[in-house]
Amino acid sequence: MSHTLHHLRKPRLQRSELAVPGSNVEMIRKAAEGAADYVFLDMEDAVAPPDKEKARENIIRALNEIDWRARGKTISIRINGLDTHYMYRDVVDVMEQAGDRLDTILVPKVGVPADLYMVEALVNQIEMAKGFETRVGLEALIETALGMANVEAIASYGGRLEAMHFGVADYAASCKARTVSIGGLNPDYPGDQWHFALSRMTVACRAYGLRAVDGPFGDFSDPEAYLDAARRAAALGIEGKWAIHPSQIELANEVFSPPAKEVARARRIIEALKEAEEQGKGAAALDGKMIDAASERMARNVLVVHEAIERAAQAA
Repeated sequence: MSHTLHHLRKPRLQRSELAVPGSNVEMIRKAAEGAADYVFLDMEDAVAPPDKEKARENIIRALNEIDWRARGKTISIRINGLDTHYMYRDVVDVMEQAGDRLDTILVPKVGVPADLYMVEALVNQIEMAKGFETRVGLEALIETALGMANVEAIASYGGRLEAMHFGVADYAASCKARTVSIGGLNPDYPGDQWHFALSRMTVACRAYGLRAVDGPFGDFSDPEAYLDAARRAAALGIEGKWAIHPSQIELANEVFSPPAKEVARARRIIEALKEAEEQGKGAAALDGKMIDAASERMARNVLVVHEAIERAAQAA
């Protein structure tokens, strides 16, 4: 084990993340009552340019009028890109008027670490000026070729950065990839053409103590394909996925929740290794398979998620 370790900066339950356009007040209200762990109120792609300012106002009102945390949810906003004239007002207006009721800011199309620095500088100053005791985290949306080329440097940024998300639609456009639907697989490719990007981002996240989250799947009429995509992401170590439609929330919660059998086995692994240690052994056998310290680390990962789910259920 390297002497250099980056522990998880901020644990949050993030199995399902519902994307909600800030321009739709009714959808915001329903999101507060839904089963998503995480909700991000969007001011970027889901909002047409003429509606940007109104969406911002709706989001500020929703943050102030709805107690998202009491409902067991993490509440986030997605600001507009740094290359637009909307971005600075998104940060300033939301932070000044409701920053103490916000958990994270999702920064789109992050290409270099300095993109995060720009947002963080504004957030730092506003929190100091307003005297907020809360601390808003940042999350980076990796959705361009530049962002993926610099993903390790972005992950190592530090500061308020907590998580990275894979934005498959803009990533496909940036790479000029041929795709059939947002997050869908191209039958001309022998496998999953998003595997490399997802895996690279996930490794960067885990190396620097960040949460890794998969982005959208556009065809909400195909739950089986969504489940397949979520399972592939989970197999890589990703801990959650976006839901662009309420019907996808339970699918994500299902995939990214450890099954009861897995939880039970994790507990048995820890107990078996404890007994082995008492006997002066570093490894043990369980169900005909060798287990060791690495097995214990994997088991504890399972139990951490399980316990977080239980706490969230109690809070809700």
